[in-house]
Amino acid sequence: MPVPKKLLQIKNLQVTVDGKTILHDLSLNIEPGKVYALMGPNGSGKSTLSNTIMGHSKYHVEKGKILSRGVDITHESPDLRAQRGLFLSFQYPKSIPGVSMSNFLRAAYKAVKKKEIRVFDFNKLLKQKMEMLHIPKDFADRFVNEGFSGGEKKKAEILQALVLDPSVIIMDETDSGLDVDALKVVAAGVQQLRSPDKAVILITHYFRILQYLTPDVVYVLKHGHLVAEGGHELAKRIEKDGFDEFGKNLSDPHAAKKRALETTHTAMGIEMEEGKPESEESPFAVID
Repeated sequence: MPVPKKLLQIKNLQVTVDGKTILHDLSLNIEPGKVYALMGPNGSGKSTLSNTIMGHSKYHVEKGKILSRGVDITHESPDLRAQRGLFLSFQYPKSIPGVSMSNFLRAAYKAVKKKEIRVFDFNKLLKQKMEMLHIPKDFADRFVNEGFSGGEKKKAEILQALVLDPSVIIMDETDSGLDVDALKVVAAGVQQLRSPDKAVILITHYFRILQYLTPDVVYVLKHGHLVAEGGHELAKRIEKDGFDEFGKNLSDPHAAKKRALETTHTAMGIEMEEGKPESEESPFAVID
């Protein structure tokens, strides 16, 4: 099957939680072969977006669409979305006492792939994926997340993605609360997930993990609005200056766009002429 140009499309999405609008007219495209960083301060709507993409019942789509490989999945159940190749790595994974990693992953594999697999064949697959992450053999026999360190929990999440082989991997603040060594583990795991036919969406409000992993595209959310888009240099600027300069006047997006562009060009030593459109070589685009 040929890989589509867009694995995931978010079109004019408006989402409410408990009657409160969290995401406002949000649109973005996810293409294969790329790693995306979705950044923004706490409360900007990042986790709301990831949960909405996966079909969490708490999040209500008031308008807009979610397309997976061109198919409208806006109102599909989470299990069907998983079968279509969507995967969400949790920020705080739950432990499951009494259930081994191998049994858990085999059950997940059968549910997502909708096919049986012999224990011998699955253990061979699991061993291969564990070796990619340099995970010891006894990890497969441990109970899911029971007594795991922060780094081990993140490895377990990445291992799930490698075993289930989704096309869109969403990692919700996977770097939260991790030390430097664990951050390197996560970054190395994401590198293992890179593939011409997959996309990784890394949700974070820190620059730290991006020191070890260079995203192809950086999106910035603030107050539920997509306020900027760029490359790795945009993440570097956020590390230096924070999020304050983004979305200062969301009630007037054209004013916000002009102000953000003026701020960016001033920082670069570029003078803007009145009425002159922004240069195509601008380091990032502010989104209307």
